[in-house]
Amino acid sequence: METQQSDALDVERIREDFPILQREFEGNQVVYLDNAATSQTPDPVVDVIADYYRKTNANVHRGLHHLSQEASIAYEDAHDRLAEFVGASGGREEMVFTKNTTESENLVAFAWGLNELGPGDEVVLTEMEHHASLVTWQQVAKKTGAEVKYIPVTDDGYLDMDAAAEMITDDTQLVNAVHVSNTLGTVNPVSDLADLAHDHDALFFVDGAQAVPNRPVDVEEIDADFYAFSGHKMLGPTGIGCLYGKKHLLEEMEPYLYGGMMIERVTFEESTWAELPWKFEAGTPVIAQGIALAAAVDYLEDVGMERIQRHEEQLSEYAYDRLTEHDDVTVYGPPGDDRVGLVSFTVDDVHAHDLSSILNDHAVAIRAGDHCTQPLHDKLGVAATARASFYIYNTHEEIDKLVAAIDDARQLFA
Repeated sequence: METQQSDALDVERIREDFPILQREFEGNQVVYLDNAATSQTPDPVVDVIADYYRKTNANVHRGLHHLSQEASIAYEDAHDRLAEFVGASGGREEMVFTKNTTESENLVAFAWGLNELGPGDEVVLTEMEHHASLVTWQQVAKKTGAEVKYIPVTDDGYLDMDAAAEMITDDTQLVNAVHVSNTLGTVNPVSDLADLAHDHDALFFVDGAQAVPNRPVDVEEIDADFYAFSGHKMLGPTGIGCLYGKKHLLEEMEPYLYGGMMIERVTFEESTWAELPWKFEAGTPVIAQGIALAAAVDYLEDVGMERIQRHEEQLSEYAYDRLTEHDDVTVYGPPGDDRVGLVSFTVDDVHAHDLSSILNDHAVAIRAGDHCTQPLHDKLGVAATARASFYIYNTHEEIDKLVAAIDDARQLFA
C-alpha cells in the first residue's frame, strides 16, 4: 500500500485490498456500514497472519531455537510499533497486549481498582460510556464500597463539562471516559477531562476504541494515565487489544492474571513478576494477532491518519444530511459537521431491528440495538437505534444505497 499524495483518499484503490467488499447476496453487492463494531481486514494484513503461521509459528520467550527467537523479536517489535502509533515514548514497557478494550478495562479495574478504591472514593464516568467501562467499574465499586458518578450528556449529544468540573472532586480517584462515543459520534474533550482529573490527583482512563482507528492519537499529549483500544476496529484481527499505561503506574500495579510468561522467579513459597509489559500477559500471548496489528498500523499510516479522519467526517456529514432530509428520521448526537464517521438514528414506526433486517435484504450491513450503551439509550428514550458507521473503504454511493434501502423499509411499514 503506497501513501496517497493528495488529501483525498483513493478509495477505489483501497477497496482492492478488501475482497469481502465484492461479495454479493442475492445479486446485491455488500455495503458494509458496521465498522464501529468491526472493521474489515485488508489483504496485506491477512498475508502477515498467514506468513506467520506458515514460516515463523512458535511460542515466544520460551525457546532458544530460531523460530522462537524470530517470533519473540516480531512480537516484541509489535509492542514498540503500537506504542509509537499512539505516541507512547516508553515503548513496549507502556504497551500491554490484551484481547480487546474490554479486557484492558478489566485489567486496570481489577489490578488497580480493587487495591486502591474503598468507601468514600469515587469513580467518575460519563453517561455515554460503553458497557466495557460502565459495567466493569460498577462491579468493582460494589466490591470496594466506592461510588460511581456519571457526567451528564446534553440534549445535543455533548458532555456537560460544567457538571464535570463540579463532579470531579478530591474524592475522585479515577475518571474514565470514551474518547469517541460509539452511539452519538461525539468526540469528547479528553485533554480537558485529563486536566480536571489531575487537578484533583485522580487518574484518567480513556476508552479509545472508536478514536484510534480514525484519527491521530497522542496519549502523552492527552496526558492519559491509561488508554485502551481494539485491533479489530482498525483493520487488524480479532482477539487483540492494547492497553497503554504510564510506566510508573504499571510498575506499581499487581498482575490480575497469573501463570506462565508473567513470572520472573517461582518457588513453592513465593513468586516474583517479569518486567513490563510481560507481567500483564500471562500464558501464551496473542502472538500472530499482535504482529498482524502492527502490520495494520503500517497500512493505516501509509494511507494517512489525517486523511482517514477527513474521509470519515465527510461521509458522516453526508449521511447526516441525507438522513435528515426526511422528517420521520431522528439522528442522535451532534450535528453532521461535528461528529466522527457514524450516525445512530431511528425511523418513525419502524423498529431498528426490523429496519436492519430489511436493509440486509439489500445487502446493506448496519448495526441495530443499544450498541452496548443501554443506560444512554434509556436517557435518549429509545430502546434501540440503527447505526451506520463508515471507514476508509466506504463511499458516498454506498450511503445513497443505505438511504434508498431505508425508503423501501418506509414503504413496507407505511
